[in-house]
Amino acid sequence: MWFDILIVVCGFAGLIWGADKFVAGASSLAHNLGAAPLLIGLTIVAFGTSAPEFFSSAIASIEGHPALAIGNALGSNIFNIGVVLGLTALVRPLTPSPSLVKKELPALFLVTIISGILLANFYVGQLDGLVLIALTAFLCYRLIRKKTKKAAKEGGCVDEAEVHLPTISTLKAILFLALGLLFLVGGAEALVRGASSIASVMGVSPAIIGLTIVALGTSLPELAACITSVLRGHDDLALGNIVGSNIMNFLVVLPFPGLLSPGPIESSLFTRDFSTLFIMTCVLGIICFWTVKAQKKIGRLAGAGFLLMYGVWFSTLF
Repeated sequence: MWFDILIVVCGFAGLIWGADKFVAGASSLAHNLGAAPLLIGLTIVAFGTSAPEFFSSAIASIEGHPALAIGNALGSNIFNIGVVLGLTALVRPLTPSPSLVKKELPALFLVTIISGILLANFYVGQLDGLVLIALTAFLCYRLIRKKTKKAAKEGGCVDEAEVHLPTISTLKAILFLALGLLFLVGGAEALVRGASSIASVMGVSPAIIGLTIVALGTSLPELAACITSVLRGHDDLALGNIVGSNIMNFLVVLPFPGLLSPGPIESSLFTRDFSTLFIMTCVLGIICFWTVKAQKKIGRLAGAGFLLMYGVWFSTLF
C-alpha cells in the first residue's frame, strides 16, 4: 500500500516536471523555427497546462481503466469549484469580470451540458469521443480567431504580452521536448498503475480513486496558481484559470475512454458525480452573474459554501 502511494507521488512529480519541460522545449523550438508567439501560446502552452490530465487519461484508457479517467475529469472539476474557488475566496474575495460572465461561463455551460448528455446513457463510445473532439476544434478555432483579430487591432502587442518565451537553443529545446515527453508518459504510467493498485487494496472502484486521489493531485497546480493570482490582485486570472481548467478537463480527458476503451460506465459517475458538478457549476454561474450585475464580490461566505458542497459530496463517496 505505501509503495503504491510512493508510486503515485512519483507519478504526479513526473507529470508536473515533464509538462514544464515539454512546454519549455516545444515553445522554444517553435519560436526558433519562426512560429508566432501568439500561436505558440494558444496551442503549445495551452496544451501543456492540461498535459498531466491528457497523458494520465490516455494511459488509463489504454490499460483498460476508463472509469479512472472519467473520475479524474469529474473529480478535478468538482475540486476546482469546491476547493480551489472556495479556498481562494476565503483568502480574498473575488471580483468576476463581465467578460467571464459573457464568454467563458457560457462556454463552460455548453461543454458541461454536452458532456452530461453523452454520459447520461451510462456508456462512453467512439461517437462520444468524436463529438468532444469536434467541440474542442470548434472552441479552439473561435479562440484563435478572436485572439488573432485582437492582436491585429493592437499592432501585434498582444503576442509579446501574453507569452513569455525562454531563450533556449534549438538543441536544448529538442532535449527538453524529449525529456518532457518521456516524463509525461512515465509519470502517467506510474500514476495509473499505483492508483489502480490502491483501488484494489482498498476494495473500491478505480472511479473513486480517480475522483479523489488522482483528481486532487492533478488539480493542485490550479490551487497554487489561483491563490497566487488572487494575492497579487489578479482576480480575473484566478477565476479564468478555474473556468478554463474545467472546460479543458472535459475536452481533454473524456474523449480517451470513448475512443480507446469504449463501454459501459458506473451509473454513479453520472447520477452522483456529474449531477453534483452540474449543480455546483450552476451555483457558480448564478453567483458570478449576480456579483457582476450588483458590482459586488464573491465573498468568504460564498467560498465557505463551495467548500461545504465539496465536503457533502466527498462524504457520499465512502
